[in-house]
Amino acid sequence: MTFPVIQGLAVRQVAPHLLHRCAERRLTVEEAIASNAVAQEMESRDRAFLSTLLLTVFRHRGEIDAILGQLLDRPLPRKSGPARDILVLGVAQLLFLGLAPHAVIDLAVRAAKADRNALHFSGLINAVLRKVASGGTELLVGLDAPRLNTPDWLWVRWTKTYGEETARAIATAHGERPGLDISFRTSARAWADRLGGELLPNAQLRLPAGHGSVPDLAGFADGEWWIQDAAATFPARLLGDVVGKTVLDLCAAPGGKTLQLASMGARVTAVDVSDMRLGRLRENLSRTGLSAAVVAGDAMSLALDGDWDVVMLDAPCSATGTIRRHPELPWLKDEAVVKELAGLQRRLLRKAATLVRPGGTLVYCTCSLEPEEGEMRVRGFLADTPGYEIIPAAGDWLPEGAVRPEGWLRTLPSMRYGSSQGMDGFFAVAMRRRG
Repeated sequence: MTFPVIQGLAVRQVAPHLLHRCAERRLTVEEAIASNAVAQEMESRDRAFLSTLLLTVFRHRGEIDAILGQLLDRPLPRKSGPARDILVLGVAQLLFLGLAPHAVIDLAVRAAKADRNALHFSGLINAVLRKVASGGTELLVGLDAPRLNTPDWLWVRWTKTYGEETARAIATAHGERPGLDISFRTSARAWADRLGGELLPNAQLRLPAGHGSVPDLAGFADGEWWIQDAAATFPARLLGDVVGKTVLDLCAAPGGKTLQLASMGARVTAVDVSDMRLGRLRENLSRTGLSAAVVAGDAMSLALDGDWDVVMLDAPCSATGTIRRHPELPWLKDEAVVKELAGLQRRLLRKAATLVRPGGTLVYCTCSLEPEEGEMRVRGFLADTPGYEIIPAAGDWLPEGAVRPEGWLRTLPSMRYGSSQGMDGFFAVAMRRRG
C-alpha cells in the first residue's frame, strides 16, 4: 500500500528517538509513542503514520540491516547519534511504504541537520538514501526475508517445534501487514455493506490493511463493535452457549474476551492486576453498552470463591503469537522471558482450577507460539491435577489443521482464515471439572 507524503518534519525528527527508546527501554511502539510528549501533541493522522513507520521498520528490520550492510563501508560510530536510525527509517519509507524519494531524502537530511550529532553525517545519509532510491526493490532480490526478519532465538525455537517449512511459513506471514478483525455486539452481516471487508467463519468482519482511522469507522463511536483478532475469539467460542452462566475472566485486560462473553449473554467478572490496563476495558464496556463487573487485583490473592460455571485464564505470556501486529516484540525480548513466565502460568492455572464448580469449565489460553506456554503447560497440569478432562474442540468455524489430536487448539499465523491472511498464533483448551 502507498501512503500519502506527510510533510511534517516533526515525525521524522521524533521517529529515530522512539526507535532508540524502544530498543533501550524495551518498549513497544505503542508504549514509546504514548510516553513521548511531542508524539502526543501531533494530529492523529501524523501519529498514525508515525506508528506505521516504526512498525514497518521492525517488520523488515533484517532486510533493512542487510541492505545498509551492503551500502555502508563501515558501521556508523556511536558519536553519530540518531544518524543510523534516520537511515533505517529512510529505507523503510523508500522500499516498504512507497513514499516519494525526493520527499523522503529531503526530510531525512533535514532531520539529521537538526541534530548536533547526526549533522556531520547528513551528506552520508543523503548519498546512501539516493542509492536506495535508485536501486529500488531490486535491492531486495536474493534476500531471505523470512529468515533475516526473524531473530535467531525464535528461528531456532520454531524450527525445533514446527519444522523448518512451517517456521518459514510463520515468518513469511509476519511480513504481511494484517487487516482489522472486528467483533460485533449483534450481527456482523448487517455491517458488511457499510464497512466492506469479508465475513469470517467465526461471525467476524475483516477489513483489509489500510482501513483508515479506527475511531472514524462507522459504528465504532456508537459502540457497535470492538477490535479482536480472529484467533482471540476462539477460546470463548469453545464454550458454546454461555447465556446466564457465571464467567470469571482472569488476566482480562485489555478486555476483548470480556466483551465477547458479555455479548454472548454470560454474567462476566473481569479481573486483572493492572488497574491502568483495565481502564481500556471500562471504556469499551461504556462505549458498547455491555455489562461486566471489573475487579483490579492479583488473581493469586483475591478472594474469588470457588463456584464459577466458567473460568477463563488468558495467561501472561511471551506474546510471540502476536508478532504480525506487534513486529517489535521479537527484537525486544529473548528466550529468557519464556522461561520466566512459565512459573507464573503454572501458578495461575492451578489457582484457576480451584475456582471452577464441579461440572464447570476451565479454559486456558495464551497468545504464544511457544509449547512451554501452551501444550507443555497443560500436559503438566493434567498430570498433576486429578478431576479435569479435555473437552475436544469442534466447530465449522475452526481453521483447518488447528485442532490437534489431544483436543486442544493451536493456531499459527500461517493458517489462512477466510479468503486471505491468517490470524495470531494462539493456544487454547477447554477442560471440564468432573463432578
